Amino acid sequence: MRLRAGAVLVTIVERRSCEEGRPIMQVLQPPGWTRPKGFSNGVLAEGRLVFIAGMVGADAAGRIVSDSFVGQARQALENVLAVLAEAGGKPKHICRMSWYVTDRQEYLANRAQVGAAYREVIGRHYPAMTLVEVSALVEDRAKLEIEASAVLPRG
Repeated sequence: MRLRAGAVLVTIVERRSCEEGRPIMQVLQPPGWTRPKGFSNGVLAEGRLVFIAGMVGADAAGRIVSDSFVGQARQALENVLAVLAEAGGKPKHICRMSWYVTDRQEYLANRAQVGAAYREVIGRHYPAMTLVEVSALVEDRAKLEIEASAVLPRG
């Protein structure tokens, strides 16, 4: 299926279904573009919207669980899922994630381990993603913060 978004022709390369079997998310991949690894260029979705605030690698009491980048990434992802579960959502409902990191080089040095932790927590579901290096986060020991948006089936 193709659709025109402004002057750009986009090919829908994958449909993700909700429990009722009708699609609620479609990955958007412009023709001729190399398919990205670990994220999607865009997602078309319909349903109930869930917006998840930035999550850091802290436990339920607000204590940072680790000084390692990978440990904080794992905990932040688990925190995203905990909030999403409150709305009845699952990892497959996430359509967008924004990662804010305090050290781009630390992210790049740990990219393989972060990817492994991501797949263990989220699975092989790759929403549209952005990663931005920032000078600092509100939590002093936090090395990263992840916010997410999800779309749940209506009903």
